[in-house]
Amino acid sequence: MLTTEVDRSHMARALALAERGLFTTTPNPRVGCVIARGEAVIGEGFHTKAGEAHAEVAALADAASRGVDVKGATLYVTLEPCNAHGRGPPCVDAVLAARIARVVAAMHDPNPRKAGGAARLRAAGVTVEVGLREAEARELNPGFVSVIERGRPWVRLKAAASLDGRTALANGMSQWITSEGSRVDGHAWRARACAILTGIGTVLNDDPALTVRAVETPRQPRRIVVDRSAQTPPTARVLAGEGALVITAGARNPQWPVSVESIALPDGNGRVDLPAMMRVLAERDVLELHVEGGAKLNGALLDAGLVDEILLYLAPSVLFDPARGLFERSHPLEALSSRVGLSFHDVRRIGDDLRIIARVAAG
Repeated sequence: MLTTEVDRSHMARALALAERGLFTTTPNPRVGCVIARGEAVIGEGFHTKAGEAHAEVAALADAASRGVDVKGATLYVTLEPCNAHGRGPPCVDAVLAARIARVVAAMHDPNPRKAGGAARLRAAGVTVEVGLREAEARELNPGFVSVIERGRPWVRLKAAASLDGRTALANGMSQWITSEGSRVDGHAWRARACAILTGIGTVLNDDPALTVRAVETPRQPRRIVVDRSAQTPPTARVLAGEGALVITAGARNPQWPVSVESIALPDGNGRVDLPAMMRVLAERDVLELHVEGGAKLNGALLDAGLVDEILLYLAPSVLFDPARGLFERSHPLEALSSRVGLSFHDVRRIGDDLRIIARVAAG
């Protein structure tokens, strides 16, 4: 693919536009689009939420509002234009009707039902190039890619700990280990998720609401509790309002409000079948799953190979043993070769704390 600095600049703008939909597009991907003639931008747009215009259509509408004819222009988009009817006609139709001469896409659409846009555009005589800043485009949509390619959400496990890896005192006290800046940053990660997951231990100990409060967002993620014995109190804050889901290994608690949905997913040993839970959540359009649980749930998910990245806030303090740790396992590891390998994806300061994003190593 032959690209210029102008191409890279316009795609960078398209990626920045796509990020504006970070909190709102689910279950659709975050997509941005720029239409340009040389260095001059003549239209731009992004997808805001399901049911509204896709990025290409928004950019074409923006060009029209400026009174600009886009015939012969280049269209930069972070995802290959869709080639199937959804709530509206395919974006390929709009691109062809506008007589765009060249399309540069950051990545192919991994959805086989919507893919084929590049091939159809080429067949109509449009120059198409795919792959410019692809890694950045995939980073914007890890859940979208994960559900299509693996049949399960992208799972981000968030924790806050002291420098010695302790999340709470032995008596359960944990507020607050990290700084207010870290808590605000954590809410931004909540806001981008489709759902927030916790375990029954955290519900009984902390009674969390699992809502986004520290940042502005027009949408609240779903709230999910893993509770094999249906012990969640009916008055628990996590069950308040709409959008609560409890995953059990048996019968529903009859005292729960009627607004609470429950699904039984037993694994045969009296526990919740965690891999099956991930498949069910993917079927329910949960693309990015944000986990805020205790050491038992954290350890079970990590041990089952269901965690993609760990979002860890480290405070400059030491809590000593026997304060609570980050991960528990039913049986201790007997060899270092059995450990879970991670790679540091991003490390930065958040106020006085250190924020580490570590991804689980492939294989």
